[in-house]
Amino acid sequence: MPSLVLLSGSLRRDSRNTALARALAALAPDDYRCEVATPAAIPLYDGDLEQSEGIPAAVSKLKERIAAADGLVLVTPEYNQGVPGVLKNTIDWISRPPGDAARVLRGRPVALCGATPSTAGTRTAQYAWLPTLRGLGMLQWAGGSLLVGSAGEAFDADGAFADPAMRDRAQRFITEFGRWAAAQRALGTD
Repeated sequence: MPSLVLLSGSLRRDSRNTALARALAALAPDDYRCEVATPAAIPLYDGDLEQSEGIPAAVSKLKERIAAADGLVLVTPEYNQGVPGVLKNTIDWISRPPGDAARVLRGRPVALCGATPSTAGTRTAQYAWLPTLRGLGMLQWAGGSLLVGSAGEAFDADGAFADPAMRDRAQRFITEFGRWAAAQRALGTD
């Protein structure tokens, strides 16, 4: 049974990226375990805070969820043609302390997707993540990405995909990534 953490990079209550994470979790096969997470409880990274108080409880909890999962899906908004600060901040916290980063992130299968109001999707933000993912030693899934443009119209009132073709692409994305991530863990690559 593949297990995935879908980490939305938005704090907004009505975030289209959190809606995307939930829609992907709902589309996953019945034998998948998908957990949706957001950076809502993660403070801004501060080395002084880390030194004086250690890793915040919200960060530790998320780290353990990721460490236990077969793979991580970064559901990234695109702000000013780059990565959102709150999601990058969350990954920065997860990589602390450096010795623990290998346990949680090195070799961890990761996929990228995102939703945006523009028609272009989150392509630029997804590309901008690549140096960080490589630097952390994560296994970038080469099976594809999911770009959800015109996100305001992408979901119906129940949070499901409004367009059947996009729904099918999203279902293939989460299903194929989950299988690949579980296979990587079975091979012991993480």
